Amino acid sequence: MPRKPGITDEYIIRMYKSGLPYKKMVQITGLSDRAIRNVLYKHNIEMNREQSSGQPRKHKVNENFFKSWSHEMAWVLGLLITDGTISQNSIVFSQKDTKILRLIAKFMNADETIYEPTGSRTTSILVINSKTIVKDLESFGIFANKSLNVPFPEVPNEYLPSFVRGIIDGDGWVQKTGYVMNVTTGSKQFAEKLLEIFKSWQLRCEITIEKTKNNKPIYRVWVKGKNDLPKLAKIIYTNIVNDNYVDYKRLRMQVHSNQIKNT
Repeated sequence: MPRKPGITDEYIIRMYKSGLPYKKMVQITGLSDRAIRNVLYKHNIEMNREQSSGQPRKHKVNENFFKSWSHEMAWVLGLLITDGTISQNSIVFSQKDTKILRLIAKFMNADETIYEPTGSRTTSILVINSKTIVKDLESFGIFANKSLNVPFPEVPNEYLPSFVRGIIDGDGWVQKTGYVMNVTTGSKQFAEKLLEIFKSWQLRCEITIEKTKNNKPIYRVWVKGKNDLPKLAKIIYTNIVNDNYVDYKRLRMQVHSNQIKNT
């Protein structure tokens, strides 16, 4: 099995020492678990039995983070649903902006295990190992391989703006000129609930449907209009903590903010 471009021995050792399980290391490196062990043996790295068996090494994290609502939790949950990965033992966040990953780690009191882009992967990732957190996410209906059937969780109204900001930061696209924004999802029920929320905020919005090469539906939830994007920005950029948002998306949504009256 060939090693992916950019994967060095040092990078493999860093991943192993961070506690990343072999299954994830195989996906990232392109190597078999035996080849990974050979790299570790070559550099006299002490082997961890639990990690070798596929169990992630324990790291610091607030395992109660998803048990109660806060604006920080709502934002992180929105990011995870749209742009994260869930496995049996861990959650992984992917972002080009490492500021976002550092904030997630800070809010969750987690070790800052961030991997830079390598090979064909163009984004940085944050890995958090916790079976407890994965179990808590299941109580929201969020499981591994979630993209096509993820539900829209029951978010208290107080925290909806922060949750929607996380959704947009995770998988939203905002036009440079500030006239349109959309969120893409493979889940029909998620798209319909998001549209319902935008309508309740009295925004001009709609859903469009496209098909993938495999003939699977993709739903895009749109907000359109030079007045509507600033209105959306006014709603979601409240209760911000430590600038927890993607900078350029906020700037694009607020391009026409001086043309909208306060409501």
